[in-house]
Amino acid sequence: MNAPAPNQRKKPRTRIQAINRNIILDAALDAFSSYGYRGATIDQIAEKAGMSKPNLLYYFRRKEDIYRAVLEATLATWLEPLEHLDADGDPIEEISKYIRLKLRMARDMPRESRLFSNEILHGAPAIGEFLRGPLKDLVDAKAKVIRRWVGEGRITPVDPVHLIFMIWATTQHYADFDVQVRAVLGDAANGDPTLAAEKTVLTIFCDGLRPR
Repeated sequence: MNAPAPNQRKKPRTRIQAINRNIILDAALDAFSSYGYRGATIDQIAEKAGMSKPNLLYYFRRKEDIYRAVLEATLATWLEPLEHLDADGDPIEEISKYIRLKLRMARDMPRESRLFSNEILHGAPAIGEFLRGPLKDLVDAKAKVIRRWVGEGRITPVDPVHLIFMIWATTQHYADFDVQVRAVLGDAANGDPTLAAEKTVLTIFCDGLRPR
């Protein structure tokens, strides 16, 4: 493939362009996580971003382009803790660190979790290829690490992929079902429910994984 001519190459974004793009993506995250892809509109996103619709469309041509950009940013952040699961570290410490990070992300990034969950519940039309490709590759690589730990007798025998699924399900519950969590906890929900949950979640997972 021939390299593009100099005047066809994309120019680097200016500082103002980068700032405005991030403002749009944050506004879009708010809209998409609240109303879903179908319910959110360009007008809503522009209003939340504090800019005119024509100005927004200077940065993104279509709603789909904004949605994909938000998802890509979300996935990059969402998967970073799993990428850092250290094969050479202590298994219980590494899994504990991963769980803590996921709980903190549930606390600090509920909009991202809802966005991702909505996409999955609708059949992952925008990220299906990503799930079958890069996500599967990452899970396979970390499952290999966990399988090695099992083989070395450093953790109890478990299916590594289902272990990862269980960590995702448990930690993301505190983002996706925050209203339910707070309703059931009542007065005990004052403050941060994920901090209260951390000790119990770690006890169940880590005691279950320690070799007998």
